[in-house]
Amino acid sequence: MSLPQGPHTDPRSDVQRELHTRHRAVLPDWLALYYQQPLEITHGEGRHVWDAEGRRYLDFFGGILTTMTAHALPEVTKAVSEQAERILHTSTLYLNRPMVELAERVAALSGIPDARVFFTTSGTEANDTALLLATAYRRSHQILAMRNSYHGRSFSAVGITGNRSWSPTSLSPLQTLYVHGGVRTRGPYAHLDDAEFITACVADLEDMLGQTRGDVAALIAEPVQGVGGFTAPPDGLYAAFREVLQQHGILWISDEVQTGWGRTGDHFWGWQAHDAAGPPDILTFAKGIGNGMSIGGVVARAEVMNCLDANSISTFGGSPVTMAAANANLSHLLEHDLQGNARRVGALLIERLRAASDGLGVVREVRGRGLMIGVELVLPGTGAPSPEAASIVQETAREGGLLIGKGGGHSTNSVLRIAPPLSLTAAEAEAGAAVLEEALHTAENELSGKATP
Repeated sequence: MSLPQGPHTDPRSDVQRELHTRHRAVLPDWLALYYQQPLEITHGEGRHVWDAEGRRYLDFFGGILTTMTAHALPEVTKAVSEQAERILHTSTLYLNRPMVELAERVAALSGIPDARVFFTTSGTEANDTALLLATAYRRSHQILAMRNSYHGRSFSAVGITGNRSWSPTSLSPLQTLYVHGGVRTRGPYAHLDDAEFITACVADLEDMLGQTRGDVAALIAEPVQGVGGFTAPPDGLYAAFREVLQQHGILWISDEVQTGWGRTGDHFWGWQAHDAAGPPDILTFAKGIGNGMSIGGVVARAEVMNCLDANSISTFGGSPVTMAAANANLSHLLEHDLQGNARRVGALLIERLRAASDGLGVVREVRGRGLMIGVELVLPGTGAPSPEAASIVQETAREGGLLIGKGGGHSTNSVLRIAPPLSLTAAEAEAGAAVLEEALHTAENELSGKATP
Protein backbone atom coordinates (compact mmCIF):
# COMPACT_ATOMS: atom_id res chain seq x y z
CA MET A 1 0.00 0.00 0.00
CA SER A 2 1.41 3.40 -0.96
CA LEU A 3 1.58 6.30 1.44
CA PRO A 4 -0.46 9.50 1.22
CA GLN A 5 1.13 12.23 -0.85
CA GLY A 6 0.96 15.97 -0.34
CA PRO A 7 -0.04 18.17 -3.26
CA HIS A 8 3.50 19.40 -3.84
CA THR A 9 5.47 16.24 -3.13
CA ASP A 10 6.68 13.62 -5.56
CA PRO A 11 7.69 10.45 -3.70
CA ARG A 12 8.91 8.72 -6.82
CA SER A 13 12.53 7.82 -7.34
CA ASP A 14 14.82 9.82 -9.61
CA VAL A 15 14.54 6.97 -12.13
CA GLN A 16 10.76 7.32 -12.30
CA ARG A 17 10.85 11.10 -12.55
CA GLU A 18 13.36 10.76 -15.38
CA LEU A 19 11.08 8.31 -17.22
CA HIS A 20 8.20 10.77 -16.91
CA THR A 21 10.39 13.54 -18.32
CA ARG A 22 11.45 11.34 -21.23
CA HIS A 23 7.80 10.43 -21.88
CA ARG A 24 6.81 14.08 -22.16
CA ALA A 25 9.76 14.84 -24.44
CA VAL A 26 8.98 12.26 -27.15
CA LEU A 27 5.27 11.35 -26.90
CA PRO A 28 2.24 13.51 -27.84
CA ASP A 29 0.85 16.03 -25.38
CA TRP A 30 -2.61 14.52 -25.92
CA LEU A 31 -1.47 11.07 -24.77
CA ALA A 32 -3.06 11.25 -21.33
CA LEU A 33 -1.50 9.82 -18.18
CA TYR A 34 -3.40 9.05 -15.00
CA TYR A 35 -2.34 10.60 -11.68
CA GLN A 36 -0.41 13.70 -10.67
CA GLN A 37 2.66 11.52 -10.40
CA PRO A 38 2.16 8.87 -13.12
CA LEU A 39 3.20 5.36 -12.20
CA GLU A 40 5.02 2.68 -14.17
CA ILE A 41 3.41 -0.74 -13.77
CA THR A 42 6.07 -3.41 -13.97
CA HIS A 43 4.26 -6.70 -13.32
CA GLY A 44 1.02 -8.25 -12.18
CA GLU A 45 -0.51 -11.42 -10.82
CA GLY A 46 -4.17 -12.28 -10.45
CA ARG A 47 -6.04 -9.07 -9.67
CA HIS A 48 -2.98 -7.16 -8.46
CA VAL A 49 -0.22 -5.14 -10.12
CA TRP A 50 3.02 -3.65 -8.84
CA ASP A 51 4.67 -0.35 -9.77
CA ALA A 52 8.36 0.34 -10.24
CA GLU A 53 8.65 1.43 -6.60
CA GLY A 54 7.44 -1.97 -5.42
CA ARG A 55 3.97 -0.82 -4.31
CA ARG A 56 1.12 -3.30 -4.83
CA TYR A 57 -2.30 -2.23 -6.12
CA LEU A 58 -5.62 -3.97 -6.47
CA ASP A 59 -6.47 -3.44 -10.13
CA PHE A 60 -10.08 -2.35 -10.70
CA PHE A 61 -9.53 -1.15 -14.28
CA GLY A 62 -7.63 -3.97 -15.99
CA GLY A 63 -5.73 -1.86 -18.51
CA ILE A 64 -9.05 -0.34 -19.70
CA LEU A 65 -11.17 -3.51 -19.38
CA THR A 66 -8.54 -5.56 -21.17
CA THR A 67 -7.07 -7.86 -18.51
CA MET A 68 -10.27 -9.86 -18.50
CA THR A 69 -9.39 -13.02 -16.61
CA ALA A 70 -6.27 -12.30 -14.54
CA HIS A 71 -2.81 -10.82 -14.76
CA ALA A 72 -0.17 -13.38 -15.73
CA LEU A 73 -2.77 -16.08 -16.30
CA PRO A 74 -0.65 -19.26 -16.61
CA GLU A 75 -2.68 -20.71 -19.50
CA VAL A 76 -2.24 -17.56 -21.56
CA THR A 77 1.46 -17.08 -20.88
CA LYS A 78 2.06 -20.76 -21.69
CA ALA A 79 0.11 -20.51 -24.96
CA VAL A 80 2.02 -17.37 -25.99
CA SER A 81 5.39 -18.90 -25.15
CA GLU A 82 4.71 -22.16 -26.97
CA GLN A 83 3.41 -20.42 -30.09
CA ALA A 84 6.29 -17.93 -30.09
CA GLU A 85 8.73 -20.82 -30.08
CA ARG A 86 7.12 -22.13 -33.28
CA ILE A 87 6.38 -19.00 -35.34
CA LEU A 88 5.44 -15.43 -34.44
CA HIS A 89 3.95 -14.14 -37.65
CA THR A 90 2.63 -15.25 -41.04
CA SER A 91 -0.20 -12.78 -42.08
CA THR A 92 -3.62 -13.74 -43.41
CA LEU A 93 -2.12 -14.77 -46.76
CA TYR A 94 -1.46 -18.22 -45.31
CA LEU A 95 -3.62 -20.77 -43.54
CA ASN A 96 -3.47 -20.19 -39.79
CA ARG A 97 -4.76 -22.98 -37.56
CA PRO A 98 -5.08 -20.90 -34.31
CA MET A 99 -7.02 -18.23 -36.24
CA VAL A 100 -9.43 -20.75 -37.77
CA GLU A 101 -9.97 -22.41 -34.39
CA LEU A 102 -10.73 -19.13 -32.63
CA ALA A 103 -12.97 -17.95 -35.49
CA GLU A 104 -15.02 -21.15 -35.21
CA ARG A 105 -15.54 -20.59 -31.51
CA VAL A 106 -16.36 -16.89 -31.80
CA ALA A 107 -18.80 -17.52 -34.66
CA ALA A 108 -20.62 -20.16 -32.61
CA LEU A 109 -20.76 -17.93 -29.52
CA SER A 110 -21.84 -14.78 -31.38
CA GLY A 111 -25.47 -15.77 -31.92
CA ILE A 112 -25.28 -14.51 -35.51
CA PRO A 113 -26.43 -17.09 -38.09
CA ASP A 114 -24.02 -18.14 -40.85
CA ALA A 115 -21.39 -15.97 -39.19
CA ARG A 116 -18.02 -14.99 -40.61
CA VAL A 117 -15.19 -13.57 -38.46
CA PHE A 118 -12.45 -11.12 -39.38
CA PHE A 119 -9.67 -10.40 -36.88
CA THR A 120 -8.04 -7.02 -36.35
CA THR A 121 -5.50 -5.63 -33.90
CA SER A 122 -7.81 -3.38 -31.86
CA GLY A 123 -11.37 -2.35 -31.13
CA THR A 124 -10.88 0.83 -33.13
CA GLU A 125 -9.90 -1.19 -36.20
CA ALA A 126 -12.79 -3.58 -35.60
CA ASN A 127 -15.31 -0.73 -35.58
CA ASP A 128 -13.61 0.82 -38.59
CA THR A 129 -14.05 -2.48 -40.43
CA ALA A 130 -17.70 -2.73 -39.37
CA LEU A 131 -18.34 0.74 -40.78
CA LEU A 132 -16.63 -0.24 -44.04
CA LEU A 133 -18.81 -3.34 -44.32
CA ALA A 134 -22.04 -1.53 -43.51
CA THR A 135 -21.45 1.38 -45.87
CA ALA A 136 -20.33 -0.93 -48.69
CA TYR A 137 -23.28 -3.27 -48.18
CA ARG A 138 -25.83 -0.45 -48.06
CA ARG A 139 -24.03 1.84 -50.57
CA SER A 140 -24.45 4.73 -48.14
CA HIS A 141 -22.21 6.82 -45.90
CA GLN A 142 -25.02 7.72 -43.48
CA ILE A 143 -24.56 6.30 -39.97
CA LEU A 144 -26.78 6.45 -36.90
CA ALA A 145 -24.90 6.63 -33.61
CA MET A 146 -25.87 7.14 -30.00
CA ARG A 147 -25.30 10.35 -28.09
CA ASN A 148 -22.49 10.03 -25.52
CA SER A 149 -20.92 7.18 -27.53
CA TYR A 150 -17.30 6.24 -28.19
CA HIS A 151 -16.08 3.83 -30.87
CA GLY A 152 -12.32 4.36 -31.21
CA ARG A 153 -9.64 6.77 -32.31
CA SER A 154 -9.39 6.26 -36.10
CA PHE A 155 -10.63 9.00 -38.42
CA SER A 156 -13.88 7.18 -39.18
CA ALA A 157 -14.47 6.09 -35.57
CA VAL A 158 -13.89 9.60 -34.24
CA GLY A 159 -16.33 10.83 -36.86
CA ILE A 160 -19.20 8.86 -35.30
CA THR A 161 -18.22 9.33 -31.65
CA GLY A 162 -20.87 11.24 -29.70
CA ASN A 163 -18.60 12.44 -26.90
CA ARG A 164 -16.71 15.67 -27.48
CA SER A 165 -13.95 14.72 -25.01
CA TRP A 166 -12.83 12.15 -27.59
CA SER A 167 -13.62 14.07 -30.80
CA PRO A 168 -10.57 16.13 -31.81
CA THR A 169 -12.02 16.98 -35.23
CA SER A 170 -15.43 17.62 -36.77
CA LEU A 171 -14.22 16.32 -40.12
CA SER A 172 -15.43 12.87 -41.12
CA PRO A 173 -15.88 10.62 -44.16
CA LEU A 174 -19.34 9.77 -42.80
CA GLN A 175 -22.58 11.64 -42.24
CA THR A 176 -23.53 10.88 -38.66
CA LEU A 177 -26.94 11.36 -37.07
CA TYR A 178 -27.18 11.01 -33.29
CA VAL A 179 -30.05 9.25 -31.56
CA HIS A 180 -31.30 9.44 -27.97
CA GLY A 181 -31.23 6.46 -25.63
CA GLY A 182 -27.75 5.61 -24.43
CA VAL A 183 -28.03 7.61 -21.18
CA ARG A 184 -30.96 6.65 -18.95
CA THR A 185 -30.80 9.18 -16.10
CA ARG A 186 -29.89 12.42 -17.87
CA GLY A 187 -31.37 14.20 -20.88
CA PRO A 188 -34.88 15.09 -22.03
CA TYR A 189 -36.37 11.64 -21.37
CA ALA A 190 -34.82 10.96 -17.97
CA HIS A 191 -38.07 11.65 -16.11
CA LEU A 192 -39.98 8.92 -17.98
CA ASP A 193 -40.41 5.35 -16.78
CA ASP A 194 -38.59 2.63 -18.74
CA ALA A 195 -41.45 1.82 -21.10
CA GLU A 196 -42.11 5.49 -21.83
CA PHE A 197 -38.38 6.09 -22.26
CA ILE A 198 -38.17 3.38 -24.93
CA THR A 199 -41.26 4.71 -26.68
CA ALA A 200 -39.85 8.24 -26.76
CA CYS A 201 -36.46 7.06 -28.07
CA VAL A 202 -38.10 4.98 -30.81
CA ALA A 203 -40.18 8.00 -31.83
CA ASP A 204 -36.96 10.05 -31.97
CA LEU A 205 -35.35 7.39 -34.17
CA GLU A 206 -38.34 7.33 -36.53
CA ASP A 207 -38.33 11.11 -36.71
CA MET A 208 -34.60 11.07 -37.48
CA LEU A 209 -35.09 8.55 -40.29
CA GLY A 210 -37.82 10.75 -41.73
CA GLN A 211 -35.17 13.43 -42.30
CA THR A 212 -32.72 11.21 -44.19
CA ARG A 213 -32.63 10.01 -47.79
CA GLY A 214 -33.84 6.64 -46.54
CA ASP A 215 -30.69 4.68 -47.31
CA VAL A 216 -28.95 4.91 -43.91
CA ALA A 217 -26.25 2.24 -43.65
CA ALA A 218 -26.31 1.24 -40.00
CA LEU A 219 -26.91 2.07 -36.36
CA ILE A 220 -23.81 1.48 -34.23
CA ALA A 221 -24.32 1.27 -30.48
CA GLU A 222 -22.56 0.13 -27.34
CA PRO A 223 -24.98 -1.90 -25.18
CA VAL A 224 -23.27 -0.21 -22.22
CA GLN A 225 -21.40 2.96 -23.08
CA GLY A 226 -17.82 2.62 -21.89
CA VAL A 227 -15.93 5.90 -22.16
CA GLY A 228 -19.28 7.66 -21.67
CA GLY A 229 -19.35 6.51 -18.06
CA PHE A 230 -20.91 2.99 -18.08
CA THR A 231 -24.37 4.28 -18.97
CA ALA A 232 -27.02 2.02 -20.47
CA PRO A 233 -30.62 2.20 -21.70
CA PRO A 234 -33.42 0.04 -20.32
CA ASP A 235 -33.31 -3.57 -21.51
CA GLY A 236 -35.13 -3.91 -24.80
CA LEU A 237 -34.37 -0.49 -26.28
CA TYR A 238 -32.19 -1.82 -29.09
CA ALA A 239 -34.69 -4.58 -29.83
CA ALA A 240 -37.31 -1.85 -30.33
CA PHE A 241 -34.83 0.08 -32.47
CA ARG A 242 -34.10 -3.06 -34.50
CA GLU A 243 -37.74 -3.49 -35.45
CA VAL A 244 -37.69 0.00 -36.96
CA LEU A 245 -34.29 -0.53 -38.60
CA GLN A 246 -35.40 -3.77 -40.25
CA GLN A 247 -38.31 -1.98 -41.90
CA HIS A 248 -35.74 0.20 -43.68
CA GLY A 249 -33.08 -2.45 -44.30
CA ILE A 250 -30.68 -0.65 -41.93
CA LEU A 251 -28.00 -2.76 -40.27
CA TRP A 252 -27.39 -2.93 -36.51
CA ILE A 253 -23.78 -2.93 -35.33
CA SER A 254 -23.33 -3.90 -31.68
CA ASP A 255 -20.03 -2.54 -30.34
CA GLU A 256 -19.07 -5.20 -27.78
CA VAL A 257 -15.48 -4.04 -27.31
CA GLN A 258 -16.12 -3.43 -23.60
CA THR A 259 -19.31 -5.43 -22.92
CA GLY A 260 -18.39 -8.75 -24.52
CA TRP A 261 -17.34 -12.11 -23.04
CA GLY A 262 -19.62 -12.05 -19.98
CA ARG A 263 -18.44 -8.86 -18.29
CA THR A 264 -22.00 -7.70 -17.61
CA GLY A 265 -22.72 -10.95 -15.78
CA ASP A 266 -26.29 -11.34 -16.95
CA HIS A 267 -25.29 -11.98 -20.56
CA PHE A 268 -22.32 -13.16 -22.59
CA TRP A 269 -22.85 -10.27 -25.02
CA GLY A 270 -24.40 -6.92 -24.19
CA TRP A 271 -26.81 -7.19 -27.13
CA GLN A 272 -28.54 -10.13 -25.43
CA ALA A 273 -30.31 -7.68 -23.10
CA HIS A 274 -32.04 -6.50 -26.30
CA ASP A 275 -32.56 -9.78 -28.14
CA ALA A 276 -36.32 -9.78 -28.76
CA ALA A 277 -35.76 -8.79 -32.40
CA GLY A 278 -32.81 -11.14 -32.90
CA PRO A 279 -29.03 -10.72 -32.99
CA PRO A 280 -27.20 -7.78 -34.55
CA ASP A 281 -26.12 -7.90 -38.17
CA ILE A 282 -22.55 -7.04 -37.17
CA LEU A 283 -20.79 -7.48 -33.83
CA THR A 284 -17.41 -6.02 -32.93
CA PHE A 285 -15.12 -7.17 -30.12
CA ALA A 286 -11.63 -6.60 -28.72
CA LYS A 287 -9.94 -5.91 -25.37
CA GLY A 288 -10.74 -8.72 -22.96
CA ILE A 289 -10.53 -11.71 -25.28
CA GLY A 290 -6.76 -11.23 -25.65
CA ASN A 291 -6.20 -10.57 -21.92
CA GLY A 292 -3.65 -7.95 -22.88
CA MET A 293 -2.64 -9.15 -26.33
CA SER A 294 -3.55 -6.81 -29.18
CA ILE A 295 -6.68 -8.27 -30.74
CA GLY A 296 -10.02 -7.15 -32.11
CA GLY A 297 -12.52 -8.55 -34.52
CA VAL A 298 -15.76 -8.34 -36.45
CA VAL A 299 -18.51 -10.94 -36.72
CA ALA A 300 -21.15 -10.57 -39.42
CA ARG A 301 -23.51 -12.79 -41.31
CA ALA A 302 -21.91 -14.07 -44.51
CA GLU A 303 -23.76 -11.86 -47.00
CA VAL A 304 -22.62 -8.75 -45.14
CA MET A 305 -19.04 -9.88 -44.48
CA ASN A 306 -18.58 -11.02 -48.07
CA CYS A 307 -19.96 -7.86 -49.69
CA LEU A 308 -16.55 -6.31 -50.35
CA ASP A 309 -15.60 -6.56 -54.02
CA ALA A 310 -11.94 -5.57 -53.68
CA ASN A 311 -8.93 -7.34 -52.23
CA SER A 312 -8.28 -7.05 -48.51
CA ILE A 313 -5.93 -8.71 -46.04
CA SER A 314 -4.63 -8.11 -42.54
CA THR A 315 -0.91 -8.09 -41.88
CA PHE A 316 -1.18 -8.39 -38.11
CA GLY A 317 -4.84 -9.29 -37.52
CA GLY A 318 -5.12 -12.97 -36.65
CA SER A 319 -1.48 -13.24 -35.57
CA PRO A 320 -0.69 -16.83 -34.49
CA VAL A 321 0.51 -15.58 -31.11
CA THR A 322 -2.53 -13.43 -30.33
CA MET A 323 -4.85 -16.18 -31.55
CA ALA A 324 -3.15 -18.72 -29.28
CA ALA A 325 -3.49 -16.35 -26.32
CA ALA A 326 -7.15 -15.65 -27.05
CA ASN A 327 -7.99 -19.33 -27.43
CA ALA A 328 -6.39 -20.12 -24.07
CA ASN A 329 -8.05 -17.13 -22.43
CA LEU A 330 -11.48 -18.01 -23.81
CA SER A 331 -11.13 -21.59 -22.59
CA HIS A 332 -10.26 -20.39 -19.08
CA LEU A 333 -13.19 -17.96 -19.09
CA LEU A 334 -15.71 -20.64 -20.08
CA GLU A 335 -14.32 -23.48 -17.96
CA HIS A 336 -14.30 -21.35 -14.80
CA ASP A 337 -17.69 -19.66 -15.45
CA LEU A 338 -16.24 -16.18 -15.09
CA GLN A 339 -19.48 -14.74 -16.45
CA GLY A 340 -21.25 -16.24 -13.43
CA ASN A 341 -18.54 -14.88 -11.15
CA ALA A 342 -18.98 -11.41 -12.67
CA ARG A 343 -22.70 -11.62 -11.98
CA ARG A 344 -22.29 -12.78 -8.37
CA VAL A 345 -19.31 -10.70 -7.25
CA GLY A 346 -20.42 -7.73 -9.33
CA ALA A 347 -23.79 -7.68 -7.57
CA LEU A 348 -22.02 -7.71 -4.21
CA LEU A 349 -19.71 -4.89 -5.24
CA ILE A 350 -22.52 -2.71 -6.61
CA GLU A 351 -24.57 -3.08 -3.43
CA ARG A 352 -21.50 -2.42 -1.28
CA LEU A 353 -20.73 0.77 -3.21
CA ARG A 354 -24.34 1.91 -2.96
CA ALA A 355 -24.24 1.41 0.78
CA ALA A 356 -20.92 3.26 0.98
CA SER A 357 -22.40 6.17 -1.01
CA ASP A 358 -25.56 6.47 1.05
CA GLY A 359 -25.92 10.01 2.35
CA LEU A 360 -23.00 11.40 0.35
CA GLY A 361 -23.88 14.47 -1.69
CA VAL A 362 -20.89 13.88 -3.96
CA VAL A 363 -22.39 10.67 -5.37
CA ARG A 364 -25.24 11.08 -7.82
CA GLU A 365 -25.57 7.47 -8.92
CA VAL A 366 -23.99 4.03 -8.64
CA ARG A 367 -24.90 2.05 -11.75
CA GLY A 368 -23.73 -0.94 -13.66
CA ARG A 369 -24.02 -4.60 -14.42
CA GLY A 370 -21.71 -7.41 -13.45
CA LEU A 371 -18.17 -6.11 -13.19
CA MET A 372 -18.83 -2.99 -15.24
CA ILE A 373 -19.72 -0.37 -12.65
CA GLY A 374 -19.92 3.41 -12.82
CA VAL A 375 -20.05 5.88 -9.92
CA GLU A 376 -21.20 9.30 -11.12
CA LEU A 377 -19.91 12.19 -9.02
CA VAL A 378 -21.29 15.72 -8.65
CA LEU A 379 -20.50 18.83 -6.67
CA PRO A 380 -22.33 18.25 -3.35
CA GLY A 381 -25.60 20.10 -3.16
CA THR A 382 -25.88 20.39 -6.95
CA GLY A 383 -26.46 18.11 -9.90
CA ALA A 384 -23.39 19.47 -11.67
CA PRO A 385 -20.88 16.82 -12.81
CA SER A 386 -17.62 17.14 -10.89
CA PRO A 387 -14.39 16.12 -12.62
CA GLU A 388 -12.61 17.47 -9.53
CA ALA A 389 -14.39 14.95 -7.33
CA ALA A 390 -13.43 12.13 -9.68
CA SER A 391 -9.79 13.21 -9.60
CA ILE A 392 -9.80 13.39 -5.80
CA VAL A 393 -11.29 9.90 -5.53
CA GLN A 394 -8.92 8.46 -8.12
CA GLU A 395 -5.84 9.93 -6.44
CA THR A 396 -7.00 8.95 -2.94
CA ALA A 397 -7.84 5.42 -4.07
CA ARG A 398 -4.37 5.06 -5.54
CA GLU A 399 -2.89 6.13 -2.21
CA GLY A 400 -4.97 3.37 -0.65
CA GLY A 401 -3.67 0.77 -3.09
CA LEU A 402 -6.51 0.71 -5.64
CA LEU A 403 -6.49 1.59 -9.35
CA ILE A 404 -9.71 2.78 -11.03
CA GLY A 405 -10.61 4.56 -14.27
CA LYS A 406 -12.61 7.66 -15.20
CA GLY A 407 -15.08 8.62 -17.92
CA GLY A 408 -18.26 10.54 -18.62
CA GLY A 409 -19.95 12.66 -21.26
CA HIS A 410 -19.80 16.36 -22.14
CA SER A 411 -16.05 16.60 -21.37
CA THR A 412 -16.74 15.96 -17.68
CA ASN A 413 -14.74 12.83 -16.75
CA SER A 414 -16.89 12.78 -13.63
CA VAL A 415 -17.67 9.06 -13.53
CA LEU A 416 -15.50 6.48 -11.80
CA ARG A 417 -15.14 3.43 -14.04
CA ILE A 418 -14.74 0.17 -12.15
CA ALA A 419 -14.00 -2.94 -14.22
CA PRO A 420 -11.71 -5.48 -12.52
CA PRO A 421 -10.74 -8.86 -13.97
CA LEU A 422 -13.71 -11.23 -14.03
CA SER A 423 -12.00 -13.57 -11.56
CA LEU A 424 -12.32 -10.97 -8.77
CA THR A 425 -13.05 -12.60 -5.41
CA ALA A 426 -15.64 -11.42 -2.91
CA ALA A 427 -12.85 -10.57 -0.46
CA GLU A 428 -11.07 -8.44 -3.07
CA ALA A 429 -14.34 -6.72 -3.94
CA GLU A 430 -14.81 -5.82 -0.28
CA ALA A 431 -11.23 -4.60 0.03
CA GLY A 432 -11.59 -2.36 -3.01
CA ALA A 433 -14.96 -1.06 -1.86
CA ALA A 434 -13.48 -0.12 1.52
CA VAL A 435 -10.79 1.95 -0.19
CA LEU A 436 -13.38 3.60 -2.43
CA GLU A 437 -15.62 4.39 0.54
CA GLU A 438 -12.80 6.26 2.24
CA ALA A 439 -11.91 8.06 -1.01
CA LEU A 440 -15.52 9.13 -1.55
CA HIS A 441 -15.70 10.56 1.97
CA THR A 442 -12.48 12.46 1.27
CA ALA A 443 -14.02 14.01 -1.85
CA GLU A 444 -17.21 14.83 0.06
CA ASN A 445 -15.26 16.61 2.79
CA GLU A 446 -13.05 18.55 0.39
CA LEU A 447 -15.87 19.71 -1.89
CA SER A 448 -18.80 20.30 0.45
CA GLY A 449 -17.73 23.87 1.11
CA LYS A 450 -17.58 24.63 -2.61
CA ALA A 451 -21.26 24.01 -3.28
CA THR A 452 -23.37 27.10 -3.88
CA PRO A 453 -26.06 27.47 -1.17
